[in-house]
Order: sequence, then C-alpha cells, then structure tokens
Amino acid sequence: MAKAEWNGKIIAESDIYEVVEGNVYFPPDSVRKEFFRESSTHTTCPWKGKASYYTLEVDGKKNKDAAWYYPEPSKLAERIKDHVSFWNGVKVEE
Repeated sequence: MAKAEWNGKIIAESDIYEVVEGNVYFPPDSVRKEFFRESSTHTTCPWKGKASYYTLEVDGKKNKDAAWYYPEPSKLAERIKDHVSFWNGVKVEE
C-alpha cells in the first residue's frame, strides 16, 4: 500500500500504483479530490510529455504545485496517464 500525506492528512492511498524515476504515481481514483486545486502551471518532460499541476489545500494551508500528473502522456508513459505524484514536503510511503 502506498500513501501520501501532507499537513496531517492522507491525500492519496492505494494498493495499486506505478513507480517511475523513483516517484510514486497514484491512480486518479485514489486521491482525495477535496484537497486538490487546479493550477495553471505546466512543465515538460522530454520523454513523458506535458505535466499539469495541482496545489494542495489542507486545513487552510496551501502547498503550491505540490502534485503533478500527465493528462496526455507520450506513448512511453501511457501507464501513468492521469496518475498523480507528489513533491515539495508531501510524505510518500510505499
């Protein structure tokens, strides 16, 4: 079981997940959407494609762009389509 926690709350948890380049990617149905806010930030990975971001908001605290996902990944990264990964202080355990 993998889980992601920030500001004292579990924000994602799943028995099924993907690990790519050392990052755990959670399936979309395993994240607690009430803590996620769409962000206008985008970055590009040379082999995965264009990433979109979420800002986390838990109990009034915000963690800008702490979660990312690939809505339209390259063919090489299809297995992580819409899966969410975390950084910037989010604790992830496998």
